[in-house]
Amino acid sequence: MEEENYTSASEFILLGLSTQPERQDLIFGLFLVMYLVGAAGNLLIILAIGSDSHLHTPMYFFLSNLSLVDFCFISSTVPKMLVNIQMQTQSISYCGCLTQIYFCILLANMDNFLLMAMAYDRYVAICHPLHYSTMMSLQICALMLGSSWLIANLHSLLHTVLMARLEFCASNVIPYFFCDLIPLLQLSCSNTQLNQLMILLVGGLIVLIPFLAILVSYTHIVSAVLKVPSTQGKQKAFSTCGSHLAVVTLFYGTITGVYLSPSSSHSTGKDSLASVIYMVVTPMLNPFIYCLRNKDMKGATRKLGMVELDRALHRKS
Repeated sequence: MEEENYTSASEFILLGLSTQPERQDLIFGLFLVMYLVGAAGNLLIILAIGSDSHLHTPMYFFLSNLSLVDFCFISSTVPKMLVNIQMQTQSISYCGCLTQIYFCILLANMDNFLLMAMAYDRYVAICHPLHYSTMMSLQICALMLGSSWLIANLHSLLHTVLMARLEFCASNVIPYFFCDLIPLLQLSCSNTQLNQLMILLVGGLIVLIPFLAILVSYTHIVSAVLKVPSTQGKQKAFSTCGSHLAVVTLFYGTITGVYLSPSSSHSTGKDSLASVIYMVVTPMLNPFIYCLRNKDMKGATRKLGMVELDRALHRKS
């Protein structure tokens, strides 16, 4: 039997969003702005919630953790892309690629679990307000967060280990701006059936269970709100859920399109656009979607700004 010429790639080539040199400056500027806005917005939320004792509630506890995850999420891929454009290179090491895969899966899972936790928080607040302090105690919130990190780490480790066992042929070109599971599996010469099965089964369950939990939560929320006699009360209840629903729709729509659709339906252009939306655009928009319409967050950020301004004036004097 003739021995097949399989090799372990030492690096991969990330083509990015465009191979045309004249577009690189535009892409660099656009992604730099999105990164700075997303990073600053999410860090501002963390600082505002941490500095205001009135916001030390389960709702804002999960929101601050979501902001931390989104900051790490956008930082796991965009800086490498910006450095590559500036250095006029497209390479990423094999270890760097696996590391990127690990953190992308980990942080996407945490977004998934935190959105579920926030939906449950709204469900308890609207449907069981008298039991809110018991059902959303500090111990329960900490347990929800800790178990989410544990499951997310195990899931990302599973896919990273399965990817590390694969061999790659001559081609090492990835038509994305970051390392992702689907394009890497397409480059492999090894049997990838186990990898694909784990994506569909384990990945499908990890996406489907929180999604169904969110769906059930909002079914109960809508049912409870419709029983509220006053129109103002209904509007107030729905206003606290609208932002969350917008992010849920955006997040699950792109995740499903990229990872849970049949391989025959994948196209480079569609998958690349979807990955930009859920890895860059969504983390950038979350601070605005969740907080600009929230009076408590507006007050906290304004208060934080006044404190920092006062400190700056004292240093100058």
